[in-house]
Amino acid sequence: MYCGVTDEGCAALASALRSNPSHLRELHLSGNKLGDSGVKLFSAVLENPHCKLEYLRLMYCGVTDEGCAALVSALKSNPSHLRELILSGNKLGDSGVKMISAVLENPLCKLEDLWLWDCGVTNEGCAALASALRSNPSHLRQLDLSENYLGDSGVKLLSDLENDPHYKLEIRLT
Repeated sequence: MYCGVTDEGCAALASALRSNPSHLRELHLSGNKLGDSGVKLFSAVLENPHCKLEYLRLMYCGVTDEGCAALVSALKSNPSHLRELILSGNKLGDSGVKMISAVLENPLCKLEDLWLWDCGVTNEGCAALASALRSNPSHLRQLDLSENYLGDSGVKLLSDLENDPHYKLEIRLT
């Protein structure tokens, strides 16, 4: 993290992971200027059914809707391995959160921790997350939405899930 990885380094790492995707379990690239192009390179690795990556941390990497769409596409095609996804500090907004919510609806999704603090999420994103979690309640354990623009109705939707005994969800909203 925070090690100055550029597009060139990102391409080299993604190439190495494509040729041998089964050994790496954790990738922490937070604080590097990956942007959408870098996330697209790693998304191609995640699509590989031999990929066993469980922890992906991309805080403050310059990811927007475009990179989020690539990441979500990869997770839709290979949803069962990733356990933790940290995208905090990126400009995802509600549209990015809606895309991520589509992954959470998949019963094969095993994501347990999702960190989206400081991503520009509002009530609209909260509603999408709450809907996804109601349709597939068993896997997500921790959701961090602090430092977003959550309104009362969004907070209530998520708080209702957190207080429901059918969920094992711990939510951080502030």
